[in-house]
Amino acid sequence: MLIVSFMGGGEGGTANPAATMMMMFGFIAIFYFIFFRPQKKQQREHQELIRNLKRGDVVTTIGGIVGTIVHLTNERVTVKTGDTRIEVERAKIGRVDSGS
Repeated sequence: MLIVSFMGGGEGGTANPAATMMMMFGFIAIFYFIFFRPQKKQQREHQELIRNLKRGDVVTTIGGIVGTIVHLTNERVTVKTGDTRIEVERAKIGRVDSGS
């Protein structure tokens, strides 16, 4: 008798399927708004930054190299840093520090 009262009156403890589905959709929504949506926004901003690169922009690569853009192609960017020129993939530009 004592065990039956803890189990919910002998009903077997079955969960409502609608409540389970609502909880599952709630967790999916939480993950979407906390993880996926901000990541997609950051990706869009980075793509926009890469599209708007121009000669004379002072950029920092993902690897930390700082330089000025001297030449652009569809795939690569030539960056002058000091007396050296290096070629970097456009996607590896981390940020634009300032323009000329």
